[in-house]
Amino acid sequence: MKEYILKTNTDGTKVTVRDVQLVLLEMLKDIDEICRKHNIPYYLTGGSCLGAVRHDGFIPWDDDADIGMLYEDYVRFIEVLKQELDPQKYYFQCFDTHKEYNVCIPAMKIRKRGTYLKEVNTLLQNRCKDGDGLFIDVFLVDYIDERKWVDFLCRMKAYLYMGVITLFENIRINPVFLKKRFVRFSRRYSRRNKDSKLIGYDLNWTFNSPLHPVVYVKDEIYPVQYHKFEDIELPIPKNPKALLDIEISVNHMSYPPEKMQQPKHIVDINLNSEEK
Repeated sequence: MKEYILKTNTDGTKVTVRDVQLVLLEMLKDIDEICRKHNIPYYLTGGSCLGAVRHDGFIPWDDDADIGMLYEDYVRFIEVLKQELDPQKYYFQCFDTHKEYNVCIPAMKIRKRGTYLKEVNTLLQNRCKDGDGLFIDVFLVDYIDERKWVDFLCRMKAYLYMGVITLFENIRINPVFLKKRFVRFSRRYSRRNKDSKLIGYDLNWTFNSPLHPVVYVKDEIYPVQYHKFEDIELPIPKNPKALLDIEISVNHMSYPPEKMQQPKHIVDINLNSEEK
């Protein structure tokens, strides 16, 4: 297997993508145990789902892990984490618990204590004071209006929120009032569409074109199924192709050109210390 080196330390030791993946795998196992215990449905999404389907584990050059869940399950998930997540091993950050958290990124980051990670991200840096540990992203999905033009207009408004919030964030002002308004706007939109057959990334996620949002038929995602992932089984959508066609590409089973087979999320990494 090709070795993807993320960092060479001053003592000559190296941190590889596989080193990161093994820590992420441990985290996924612990999260899965909590979700199974409390019957909280979730699934691997994005590159993690593609890794399960195409590689029965991580994509060899993938340096992160993503899971998704419905907002109604996410609400329970937060409360369960407060009780069940081992504080000696992990901590988590989200707007519900950290008002400095940026609402324009994935809804939650579950972080590994005793590690440090700097992302490839200059505009949306972590403002939470309790750490920058290696993390798993938790993406929110919620109900989507079946009328594409309505969804488009709402997502355009979400883009305006994102732009203003990001501006304030980058001049070191925490626009809590605007963040709360943005979150309420997203929740109201989804509540109005609770009878829709469609679900997708909630309006707070503004990194896909409003003309091509991440939206799928709910019955293609749920109920989730468990699929081989490294040395365990983890949940993926009922029909993973429906998700991957939208999130990755209709040609997702084909490998990308070799020059694109590279890790892309990490600038700096330390798996043994929170010190930078």
